[in-house]
Amino acid sequence: MVRIRLRRVGAKGHPFYRIVVADQRAARNGKFIDQIGTYDPFPDPPEVKLDEEKMLKWLRNGAQPSDSVTQLLSKTGILEKVK
Repeated sequence: MVRIRLRRVGAKGHPFYRIVVADQRAARNGKFIDQIGTYDPFPDPPEVKLDEEKMLKWLRNGAQPSDSVTQLLSKTGILEKVK
């Protein structure tokens, strides 16, 4: 199954995440299919940058978002566009 999930790339003590499309069986920071956006939890408010067109394409093709990505999508309003 294809999942949309977070991939950690930040330094120790300062996380920074890329939102990627990956096979469910791949490691957290392993091989991925496509990069869709980024998530930086440190600024106030946290900064989310998404390629909305790619996100909608993958969601319509059956990719399942992880729990954390689902929360990010609901905050940005993209999840409502798919339903």
